[in-house]
Amino acid sequence: MTQAVSLQAKLIKTSMLSSIVAGIFALVLLVSLSIYHNMNVQDEIMDEVADMLLISDLSATSGFQLDELSDEFDIQYRLMNGVVMLTQSPEFDLQQGQANLLAKSEDNGYAFIWAENKLLRSYRAIDQDSQLSVYVVQPLSVRFKDLLQSFISYLLVLLSLWLVQWLILHFSVKKQFKSIQLLSTEIAEKNANDLSLIQQQPAFKELEPMVNQLNQMLARLDQALIAEQRFTADASHELRSPLSAIQMRLQLLQRKYAEVPEIYQQLNSIQNDVNRGTLVLENLLLLARLDPADASELPKTWISLEQMTQHVLNSLDPFIDEKQLQIHIHIQSEDVQVYVNEELLFICIRNLVDNAIRYTPVQGNIYIQIGPLNNSNSFEIQNDGEGIPQDILDRLGERFYRALGTKTQGSGLGLSICKKVIDLHHGQIQFTASKYGGLSVCVYLR
Repeated sequence: MTQAVSLQAKLIKTSMLSSIVAGIFALVLLVSLSIYHNMNVQDEIMDEVADMLLISDLSATSGFQLDELSDEFDIQYRLMNGVVMLTQSPEFDLQQGQANLLAKSEDNGYAFIWAENKLLRSYRAIDQDSQLSVYVVQPLSVRFKDLLQSFISYLLVLLSLWLVQWLILHFSVKKQFKSIQLLSTEIAEKNANDLSLIQQQPAFKELEPMVNQLNQMLARLDQALIAEQRFTADASHELRSPLSAIQMRLQLLQRKYAEVPEIYQQLNSIQNDVNRGTLVLENLLLLARLDPADASELPKTWISLEQMTQHVLNSLDPFIDEKQLQIHIHIQSEDVQVYVNEELLFICIRNLVDNAIRYTPVQGNIYIQIGPLNNSNSFEIQNDGEGIPQDILDRLGERFYRALGTKTQGSGLGLSICKKVIDLHHGQIQFTASKYGGLSVCVYLR
């Protein structure tokens, strides 16, 4: 999976890289032109020194000028008449072999020679009329010394400009991207209760198609939620009506058979089941409407996890007795209290116990453990069984998922409802293989 990169950082990086490449190219071009210009100027000075030696009468004035040029530009010279040396600069220290090599160069020619472990620029000129010849040499290091200083100055200026450019880019791009951050904040604030269209106009034209598509998606989602709410309201009405009718008839029957204890007791049991069914219906409809982000809307109260578990077991006694199951309850701490929606948690625990009853073999065992664990309260239920493969464990909690080959009846919604209830309470639910061979489900609530 490709790792996401920061567009802001990438823009700054791209701009800086292009600027650096352009700056380096300009610096190389400037240095090249400076070297070329400096070489030509220095060669002209060497030519001027040679002309002064060949043309002048070496008077005190011309000699003084030669000394000035020689000192300023570190130029060494030697004036020859045939093989006789007429004059030379005090620093002219070429050895005889090197001087002979210089003498063999062509007339009026520039050359490079290696002498005294340094590279020299040489120039030789001959006056055909007077048969005078002059040799002028200059260390190349003198020429490049000034260029090096100029290069360092240019480089420092360039680095300063790059720094200023980076600061300008950083603050200007950050300012431009502020509109994207505002747009992102507005999108992040959207929820099931606010699916209004995004009103903020993007600062960049490239973002307009994205905002338009988001607005269209929000409109479709709003329509889907309205349709779901209508369906929930209709289903609620259709389900409430028969339950209300059953309750009314039960109340009539209870009054009619109030003096018949056996029938009255059975009617009370049915009445409790109907009341529980009505509450379950209300909470399931509430659960269908709620989003985890709106969990704060759930009515909550402090309840005893132990008492809740006992109520669940009492409601499932007939099924427990039918399979002759043994229930083992271990309470690690007395009166474990959790802040939850009572009916939703009852549904969750009932589904977990019911699931354990369904998948535990006849005369098997179910183990329930309640107590504090890692700054939270835990409810763990395990049962006997033949073992559960890891691929099935990984899919438990998915809606309508039932393992292939399962003989027990069910809709595949029980564990998914449990998972959603726990998510609404910002808790955790874990499915693992039990040490007793069946399934182990552990619920963590604060």
